[in-house]
Amino acid sequence: MATSPTPAAAMCPADRIQPWGQNPHYWQYKGRPILLVGGSVEDNLFQIADLQQHLDDMRAVGANYIRNTMSDRDPGDARAYLQLDSGQYDLNQWNPEYWERFENMLRWTAERDIVLQIEVWDRFDHSRDCWETDPYRPGNNVNYTSEETGLAEDYPKHPGGHHHPFFHCVPGMPAYEERFDAIRPYQEAFVDKLLSHSLPHGHVLYCMNNETSDSPVWGQYWIDFIGRRAAEAGVTAYCTDMFDDWYKAEDNATLRTVMDDGDTYTFVDISQVNSRNFGQVHWDRMQWLLERASAHPRPVNTTKVYGSGFKGFGTGGPEDGVERLIRNLLGGCAGSRFHRPDSGNGLNTYARGAIRAVRLAEEHVKLWDVEPHMELLLERDENEAYVAADPGQAYVVYFTYGGQVQLDLSACAGPMQLRWISVAEGCRVGDPAQIGPGLIDLTTPASGGWLATVTPE
Repeated sequence: MATSPTPAAAMCPADRIQPWGQNPHYWQYKGRPILLVGGSVEDNLFQIADLQQHLDDMRAVGANYIRNTMSDRDPGDARAYLQLDSGQYDLNQWNPEYWERFENMLRWTAERDIVLQIEVWDRFDHSRDCWETDPYRPGNNVNYTSEETGLAEDYPKHPGGHHHPFFHCVPGMPAYEERFDAIRPYQEAFVDKLLSHSLPHGHVLYCMNNETSDSPVWGQYWIDFIGRRAAEAGVTAYCTDMFDDWYKAEDNATLRTVMDDGDTYTFVDISQVNSRNFGQVHWDRMQWLLERASAHPRPVNTTKVYGSGFKGFGTGGPEDGVERLIRNLLGGCAGSRFHRPDSGNGLNTYARGAIRAVRLAEEHVKLWDVEPHMELLLERDENEAYVAADPGQAYVVYFTYGGQVQLDLSACAGPMQLRWISVAEGCRVGDPAQIGPGLIDLTTPASGGWLATVTPE
């Protein structure tokens, strides 16, 4: 059932997404550097009915980055495999509707210059209630039995318990058994089919898992698999994995695996730092991770920014999501995206305002031209304000909820121009003002979130 990779040479290699040649901490696409910013209503976005309209809504506010799990567990989703009249699935036959939806998303995002980060496997697709209807469940397909594969008919526990053979069927995994080999050909055929659609497109990144807490061996197997298929198609696939415990920053267990291996993990996703961490702690841990990643320079993405729903795993509210996204981008992340509701802002009014505000700031200061310089802020309260700068040339200051700080412009040769942007409204406020050089008082026009850009007149 393996699907040969489609030749992908139609798009010029230089136009495909890749680390930017002048600054590998950021991406370039179609030969130009880009900042990835996004927010969307679903994770498996290819399955929604009004996808084209949603993509247009994203573009209208400046969003150019989506996350897409290959999930088919929600009501109304098409399954990847053909369902027979008996109600069971045949894992040797594809469901055309599923793959047509996927191909449409690839085409429609390419037409709108929206970069797509695919998550190949999501542990939540194959556990608890979702397992009851999963085509891979032995009782739901005509291809294998529990005895042949070691797959049970029920997995009622949270998937973080590492008990599911589905994710241990590659040699080297802690619970690997030879009988699990019967599962892997179907998994490989699925990934081959995915790649036959995605590799011809140059706007796709690949993440192996959604917030895995299992051994890195599983993800490494699929990174190698995708890399070999991409090479056969004459292109490069940029791959990573997403680990659940990275919200702990320096205390997590898998950090060295990724940070010290820039050949395997060709970009980094630190999404989970956006859960459980708030305010200054979020900034400090995000900065620590970015500094650790810089030993092998690669883009660092956060494809999930939590912040809504006040969930027990630390989402906080919608304002927390806005703060996290802007701190991520100001701090040096190459891409950041609001998580879907109700654990994130999706593309709600909070998200729309924040994305517009970032794009307005970009008109005056490109974030790849500046870097954090917190020493330039004086009289600052904790989590009050953050600054990224090219001292003397450009400054972006973010106020989380109004305030007043002193900004050190002593490196400037002459007067600078100050512009205010409302994060809530996503619009400029007031006329540009002349300030500096020297130490200046910077006071927001009102409460709420604000971005200030400071550039030469």
